[in-house]
Amino acid sequence: MTTRFCVFCGSSKGARDAYTGQARALGKLFANEGIGLVYGGGAVGLMGVIADAVIYAGGEVIGVIPQALSDAEIAHSGLTELRIVSSMHERKAMMADLSDAFIAMPGGFGTFEEFCEIITWSQLGIHRKACGLLNVEGYYDSLLALFDHSVAEGFIKPEHRSIVIADDDPERLIHRLKLFKPEQTTKWTKQTPREWL
Repeated sequence: MTTRFCVFCGSSKGARDAYTGQARALGKLFANEGIGLVYGGGAVGLMGVIADAVIYAGGEVIGVIPQALSDAEIAHSGLTELRIVSSMHERKAMMADLSDAFIAMPGGFGTFEEFCEIITWSQLGIHRKACGLLNVEGYYDSLLALFDHSVAEGFIKPEHRSIVIADDDPERLIHRLKLFKPEQTTKWTKQTPREWL
């Protein structure tokens, strides 16, 4: 069975060459280690860079894209497989189902939203898969500081903060994600009404 990692990242390349460089490095590592890429299906920005890197190195790439974005000619035409869905919600659910772990690279609102949702799903016990941040040149330092602040202020439990594995080195991050063992914890107490879940 193929191991697949989902990567959330920008539909732009960003202001630093390091973002593109690390996307290429991560894609090459995926192919070399036999890890398939699951991503948002686009040909633009860091999305296109990492997909191209995996393809060039002989790896598997599955893209998942809503019909509206495919119609706008943003979809990558050279993937192993392109799955077209009806909505952003269906896209995220399918990407999660296809993946064994998740990595967020630098990106904007969409990347933040996708990664925070997948962390929340882990916190709620919807999945038990590893969640990592590739913190290129400190891009996610402020977000990680916010997570730590939320722990200090009592909104995130320390065991849930540990869901997020951050590293600035792609090879080391992949290794840490492979070693991930989920905590047997739940956000909710025994008194939580079942209808909330």
